[in-house]
Amino acid sequence: MIRFENVTKRYRGTTKPALNAVDFEVQRGEFVFLVGASGSGKSSCLQLILRAETPSEGRVVVLGRDLRTLSNRKVPYFRRHIGSVFQDFRLLPNKTVAQNVAFTLQVTGASRGFIQQAVPEVLALVGLDGKQKRLPHELSGGEQQRVAIARALVNRPQVLLADEPTGNLDPGTSIDIMQLLARINAGGTTVVMATHEAGFVDQMQRRVIELKGGEIIRDERRGGYGDTSGLPRLAPEVERGAAAVAALTAVLEVQREVAHGATGPLDAAVVPAHVVPAPAPTPAPAAAASPRPTSAADARPSAEPRPSAEDRPSAETAAPRTTRPAPASDEQQPEPAAEPREPGTSTRSIPVTTPDVDALGLADRLGLGDRKNRDEVGPTS
Repeated sequence: MIRFENVTKRYRGTTKPALNAVDFEVQRGEFVFLVGASGSGKSSCLQLILRAETPSEGRVVVLGRDLRTLSNRKVPYFRRHIGSVFQDFRLLPNKTVAQNVAFTLQVTGASRGFIQQAVPEVLALVGLDGKQKRLPHELSGGEQQRVAIARALVNRPQVLLADEPTGNLDPGTSIDIMQLLARINAGGTTVVMATHEAGFVDQMQRRVIELKGGEIIRDERRGGYGDTSGLPRLAPEVERGAAAVAALTAVLEVQREVAHGATGPLDAAVVPAHVVPAPAPTPAPAAAASPRPTSAADARPSAEPRPSAEDRPSAETAAPRTTRPAPASDEQQPEPAAEPREPGTSTRSIPVTTPDVDALGLADRLGLGDRKNRDEVGPTS
């Protein structure tokens, strides 16, 4: 029925052959799967059987004819015995279902009576009875593929070539198409199908010819798909997924540490001692604080005496105090002066304290505690 004899096919502009010394034979009535990764040579085999391409070396014999000796004028007559189904349906969009199927017969010169009889029969065979007047866009993808199969079968060919016929279909519709092809094969038609559907190949257990790099690496009766490592996968590999999870965990841990350092308490556990700058050798005098603008509230004498340096708590032992609420009057409360660091205090923590403004003397609150530096800072200088 179909025989490849040491066939090599090279395409123009390529150095590596699409097929290299391929030998196989398909008997009448067989159902043969051509499997392999993309670029392995499956479609090239189908093109050579259909006489769409000619071999660079070797010989292809189909239905007892050497296709090298077949003239271009006789190719259309030869193809009447071979039906072909493709992944993209290739229907005429402006013709109805019946017209698409009948078009093949019209091209070959069939009589009108034969067309009127053959078209309804083949549409009933593929399950499209009653949809003769619909246009392709009014059909689902599976129905369009059935129309393409009906068009391929209307000439009652001896060989049916199918190139990824389920590639554009959902799983449920794909099963229907595969069952239809199995029924066609049971009727005596030889089927050669190129596919990536490993599940169908494994379940049907038909003859499998596996190609790799243009060479046959397996020819098995009642075989399965075989190696699926070349098939694309949506799920990531286990090792790659574990590495991605570990990297994401590390990033989230760093983000938590940064967030804790930015919002948590700034103590010795978070800020090391070498990060906090060392204190000045001698404490800065109280007058070194920046003077502030005077207001009427500042002019009131303080009722409490100013505590001495011995009575004031050190920066390390003093507990943080909350800021006093704003007075009821519209007068602005002066901001507290930064309290100088006492000698010998630890630099391992930075407590935030708010000094008691009322405990300051009048001169300090007016910024006049030390006249030595009055020309250097402050808006009242």
